[in-house]
Amino acid sequence: MYSEDFERGRSQERNTEDVYSKPVRAGKRTYFFDVKSTKGNNDFYLTITESKRRQERDGSFVYDKHKIFLYKEDFEKFQEGLEDAVKYILHNLLHDAPIRQYPSREEEENSEEEF
Repeated sequence: MYSEDFERGRSQERNTEDVYSKPVRAGKRTYFFDVKSTKGNNDFYLTITESKRRQERDGSFVYDKHKIFLYKEDFEKFQEGLEDAVKYILHNLLHDAPIRQYPSREEEENSEEEF
């Protein structure tokens, strides 16, 4: 990553408002899809954050986070690329493998209610 991209992302994040957030839990990872407005609320962009919990040697937990900033001019190309890559994996690499490794949200909620 270029340092100017990193700094641009950090400065924009500090001058923004959260508009919408959608967390998606997937096993040990959680993905956050956050819509943010720029300073002045005159434009919007998306941040996609992967958060993975891991245990330190002392038993404490820490979260590794990776973030992507996605701007409106890139939405269509990003979506096309993501769809193409997922289709390729599903049709060419996972012929007979099960697609879902993790329980659905309803299955997770039902198992939590049993405790």
